[in-house]
Amino acid sequence: MEVHSRQLQYFIAVAEELSFTRAAQRLHVSQQGLSMQIKQLEHDMDVTLFSRTTRQVELTAAGCAFLRHVREALSSLAFGLEEARAAHRGEHDRLVLGCLEGAALTLTEPILAAFRERHPEVTVELTHFTYETPSAGLASGQVDVAIVRRPFQDTGLGFEPLFRQPLMVMLPANHRLADRTEVAAEELLDEPILSSAASDPVWNAFWQLDSHRGGRPAQVACRAKTLLEELHQVATGAAIAMTVPCAAWIKFPGVRLVPVIDAAPNEVAVSWRAGHENALVRSFIDVARRVRNANPGLLARLQAPRCRDRQPARTATAMSS
Repeated sequence: MEVHSRQLQYFIAVAEELSFTRAAQRLHVSQQGLSMQIKQLEHDMDVTLFSRTTRQVELTAAGCAFLRHVREALSSLAFGLEEARAAHRGEHDRLVLGCLEGAALTLTEPILAAFRERHPEVTVELTHFTYETPSAGLASGQVDVAIVRRPFQDTGLGFEPLFRQPLMVMLPANHRLADRTEVAAEELLDEPILSSAASDPVWNAFWQLDSHRGGRPAQVACRAKTLLEELHQVATGAAIAMTVPCAAWIKFPGVRLVPVIDAAPNEVAVSWRAGHENALVRSFIDVARRVRNANPGLLARLQAPRCRDRQPARTATAMSS
């Protein structure tokens, strides 16, 4: 039996969307072609993967069992291809570092400086990612190691925590709560809220305060990929948004930040693909750990409710350049 990786990618898309229409749109293929590929896969396997009616699509028991192994197989294949390409290029003196927006804030440069001092012959390539990609390229195998914010879907990843930051709510300046010194999560649950453009349900649930909602869905008014997009949406009154204290480093008119006293903090960490770390990745993790431990004062400022470790104020114009 021949099963092609394209068929497996199609299967995962339908399994995640539970809709041939949405899966076809996501894959940028025709719905008819997608349906034919799934039928061919089922025929070749002699297994029914989906139960279909005119109203809904559901995974069968066989489909659920197959899905986990398909994800693992495609992930392993992607990692293998990347390692083979790196070996072919002879790139043993290069480290690709993925950085989610903001990375480790003012801890980033000390980590990079210490790593470059330890490995002056190594080229560090920084690859920046928006909120659409919470794993900062690890899930797709684009990077060797990353600085991320948790929580998100993190199967197969290892973590070295750096620091945690309390959550704050970003409010329009004329909002009824904008002049408060602190708020409780319960006071925000009826507000239209801004979510990220990510497809990661764990990531979105955290920033939407879903753990406080008792199963009630959030009123998601809009989505954003970057902090600057969030600031613009909040300033117009379209929604509130959850953020971290250092968002206050950006001076944006019409926006106020207020601490949320009972929300779980957000963790900044170094992350890597467990079982795929090479000598440079292990060295980077060790450097990050040493820099973290050597800077308790900096960590205390970063973890403070008002993030007192301030950068020079940046305007929205500077952020967009």
